[in-house]
Amino acid sequence: MAVERMREPAFGVPAGLWKPVAAVLAAAITLSAMLWSLDVPRMLGVSYYPQQFLAVVLALTLPLTFMIYTPGRDKRSGAMPWYDAIGAVLSAAASAYIAWNYPAVVNQIFMRPIEAWLPGIILLLLLLEGLRRSTGWMLVIIIVAFLLYAMFGNFVPGRLAGRPQDWQKLAGYMAYDVNGIFGLSISVGATIVVAFIFFGALLGATGGARFFTDAALFSMGRYRGGSMKIAVAASALFGSISGSAVANVVATGVVTIPMIKRDKYPAHKAGAIEAVASTGGQLMPPVMGAAAFLMAEFLQVSYADVALAALIPALLYYGALFIQADLDAAKLGITSAPEEDIPNGRTILGGLHFLIAFALLIYALFWMNWQPEKAAFLACGSVVVTGAIFGYDRVRASVRALSATIIEAGEAVVEIIVISAAAGIVIGVMNMTGLSFNLTYALVQLGGGSAIVLLVMSAIVCIILGMGLPTLAVYVLLASLVAPALVEVGLPPMAAHLFVLYFGMMSMITPPIALAAFAAASIAKADPIKTGIASCKFGWIAFVIPFMFAYSPSLLMIGDTTSVIWALVTAAFGVWLVSSALAGYFTARLSIIMRIVFAIAGVLALIPADAFTGAVYTDAAGLVAGIAAMAYAYVGGKKLMEQAAS
Repeated sequence: MAVERMREPAFGVPAGLWKPVAAVLAAAITLSAMLWSLDVPRMLGVSYYPQQFLAVVLALTLPLTFMIYTPGRDKRSGAMPWYDAIGAVLSAAASAYIAWNYPAVVNQIFMRPIEAWLPGIILLLLLLEGLRRSTGWMLVIIIVAFLLYAMFGNFVPGRLAGRPQDWQKLAGYMAYDVNGIFGLSISVGATIVVAFIFFGALLGATGGARFFTDAALFSMGRYRGGSMKIAVAASALFGSISGSAVANVVATGVVTIPMIKRDKYPAHKAGAIEAVASTGGQLMPPVMGAAAFLMAEFLQVSYADVALAALIPALLYYGALFIQADLDAAKLGITSAPEEDIPNGRTILGGLHFLIAFALLIYALFWMNWQPEKAAFLACGSVVVTGAIFGYDRVRASVRALSATIIEAGEAVVEIIVISAAAGIVIGVMNMTGLSFNLTYALVQLGGGSAIVLLVMSAIVCIILGMGLPTLAVYVLLASLVAPALVEVGLPPMAAHLFVLYFGMMSMITPPIALAAFAAASIAKADPIKTGIASCKFGWIAFVIPFMFAYSPSLLMIGDTTSVIWALVTAAFGVWLVSSALAGYFTARLSIIMRIVFAIAGVLALIPADAFTGAVYTDAAGLVAGIAAMAYAYVGGKKLMEQAAS
């Protein structure tokens, strides 16, 4: 032991030194976001550029990537390698220098002073390294490709040729311009996302996350296929808090996946159910994924508008999952969850106080029109008070546990803030080179002006670009590259951005790189590719919904009340029919012919009434054919049950 202590300083920074520093930096991220969101600097009479605040946040965050994500760390001593320590110090210094000198340099960046491009180059290089450590090589390669395009875009042939930029100007622009690293995307990550991650951490510390899992178990556990329905309900509730598909899988999957497997459900399908349910949490109001907040900023609308537009598609998404879980359970003979696993009603009543936080959040967002981060911190205050007073299931949150969430939230947002900063590079390159306009024009030309062709092409591009990337990074890329082309052919901006968000999100369950499905497969001890394929089948609705609201804005609550209700009813009916066809079960097993009839009727009902002239008749035909098919299947199933009973 004495020998190891002597070797620690020679290897790098001892754990006893860097770990407290990391904790202080993580806590400072959360606290700075809280102070900024609650407008404390203005109350104190302190004024500065928003970019200075964002540079300070990055000065706190980027060093943590060298502390937390350290592949070369000595496993025995926990010491941080000397080169990681240098990276942490340089990244903090470069960001802090930009924050301090921002007012003096910002208007001189096109003159290429050394005060602009030198810290810019240092920051770019260290940001790419931090990105590699936290997310892997994929996003780094994409960002480097954009930077190379910015410098050598004139060599690209055809309509995609860009205006070349010299490296001094490029580095200074990225470090100081409002469209660069310290732009819109990191602004969302450093304020709104931090607030909601802190909200989720507080729920975890006070028992709120466990309450929602128990509530799902209490409400669904006594029904057939209860374990699968519990996974869907728990993941929807937890996902609306976390907004991260992989985090959702890990948090709820450790409980739900073994429960599903105990019901004799195949391991890869158990993982698939959890992966699809967790992925959809990014779309479930009132708290959606980080991309939803960024979408509101891109579209210059309130977050409440985005949440309302996403509500019906999210309900259809989870409605399809519930129907399939129920039908699969009936087909396989899976009954309710064991009684001993289901919490009693008194326990659930003891956690109802957590709903106050969500009520306050919804009230502040939708009625008071507060900014999302301010509303989130109001909800945080509610959780702290009720969690400390009432607790959950005889457990009350201590001051120490609540304090630890400040550090936990700061550490949890490191990856998101780094991704957001890197996303600013993409936006900056698009603005500097004219790539956004050129790509929009090229996509529209390639699609021949046809909306459906462009939608299919865009869906494929979204899934390909999304492989291996977190949803926030995918959305920033797609919102810049693909969404403008969809708007150009006539889609409402809200529909275009939700379209790319859906398909970018589906990369989480689409092989060959499906992060949420692979995380679920590891918990289920199942084959990852098999789990990914099963996820695509179980989550089929997510590949269909974007095309539906692209042609029917009524599903986004755009239009008169009658149109919205009709669109919702026919879509829900179509989802039921197609889910029955895929499961091969209604009230009894369906024959091949009946599965085909159910599928055709479901597709007809899913076609939006305003998709084209006369589409209302396809809706009506789907309703009539579907009702007739259901009646026939019900009578046939009843006869089979009577025969089995006799």
